[in-house]
Amino acid sequence: MKKKLSFFIFLSITAILIIGYFFFERQIYVELAAVFLLVLAIVQVIALQFFLKSLLKDDVIKENLKGRVAELKKDLEVSENLAEHKSIYLANMSYEVRTPLNTVLGMLNMLKQTSLDSDQVAQVEIAEYSSMHLFQLVKMVTDNAEVDSGKVKLNFIAIDLKQDLSSLFKVFEYQAWEKGLEFDFKFLFEEKDKSSVFGDSERIQQVLINLINNAIKFTNSGKISIIIDQTVGIDHDQIVTFYVKDTGVGMRSDEVKRFLNENKNMPAATIKDYRGGGLGLSISQKLVKLMGGTLKLESKENEGSTFYFSLQLKKTMNIKIVEDTTPTLHAKFNVLVAEDNRMNQKVIKFLLEKQGADCTFAKNGLEALLLYKILDFDMVFMDIYMPDMDGYEATKAIRETAKYKQHKTPIIAVSASAFEEDIENAKRAGANEFLAKPIELNKLKEMLTKYAL
Repeated sequence: MKKKLSFFIFLSITAILIIGYFFFERQIYVELAAVFLLVLAIVQVIALQFFLKSLLKDDVIKENLKGRVAELKKDLEVSENLAEHKSIYLANMSYEVRTPLNTVLGMLNMLKQTSLDSDQVAQVEIAEYSSMHLFQLVKMVTDNAEVDSGKVKLNFIAIDLKQDLSSLFKVFEYQAWEKGLEFDFKFLFEEKDKSSVFGDSERIQQVLINLINNAIKFTNSGKISIIIDQTVGIDHDQIVTFYVKDTGVGMRSDEVKRFLNENKNMPAATIKDYRGGGLGLSISQKLVKLMGGTLKLESKENEGSTFYFSLQLKKTMNIKIVEDTTPTLHAKFNVLVAEDNRMNQKVIKFLLEKQGADCTFAKNGLEALLLYKILDFDMVFMDIYMPDMDGYEATKAIRETAKYKQHKTPIIAVSASAFEEDIENAKRAGANEFLAKPIELNKLKEMLTKYAL
């Protein structure tokens, strides 16, 4: 617009000079020169009016854009605050559910150690698997939120897929049974190639939990089948393919296409009818891709779906993993347990005493610090969230004592809030390990073997 205005002014000046030249050279009459100048003046007025209107319009547009940008910034702040509140709510929800669930699973474990008849054993087993299913659902929500935020790292360890996944599938077997569905799972492998592999067991299980949970959710009758195929080996690598098949509602071709395009949006009717609409699928896609595979889908409406993915995992030189190789600790050792929840005190007391520990309890971090200064302990189990002084502060305070500097007593952080941020904060405070609630016996025994022997 400025260039056009400058060009127009240049033309106007040129025209006035030309008219003046011809007038002074007496090649045009005064009347004709006056007419030319009048026309030129009118054209200038019209043109300037047009330019001024355009400039005014541009100013209005700029003001509107500035106002819109301000509104968008405000909306962005509101969205960020909402996302932060949701994250806090999710963390609190996870903590509130995990804490009583730890007690339930602990009490069921204690009940299993008593004299029960066959019916009671079955009842306790059902209650235990149902509790584990609830635990998996809570873990699925929190783990999926972690992946969705992009805060996920792979942890490759030697794993025996059959051993690791069988107990997981057993939980879903009960869930399918409650819905009247058949459920089976099988592991295919060549006996000569039966070995552990390097993989992220936790993330593999997270994907399978998402897929199996959806398979049961979308299947009203028929069967759920899980197949783990380890029959293909290439030199030092093992190709492992995971299949989750169902005879559920299936998907239309457009829905399959939307899934393959990694579109999160699901039809509103589906979400309403099935209470969730399989939103964990996008998370599963991200995790499988992160592990080097691609999540595939074959589906036919009203006939069922098959989700599958393949991972190329390193073999572990045929080193077999035998069930429960962790030795039971028989020698007595003293443990300080900082835990404010009385029911959880009973649970952890039972678990530790079964391994030969002699437990002393503190109901908050301040009391734990005082007891540590007075008595001698081989290990400290420190709950993170406690009144008066929390586990982070207590851990830091213990590490600053002269006794700790001499003995370097192992400190295990314990919490139902097991987000990556909690684990990092515990490590920064000086904890040697982090143990999530509900406490898994195998992990507890691993830590006791590592630090108490």
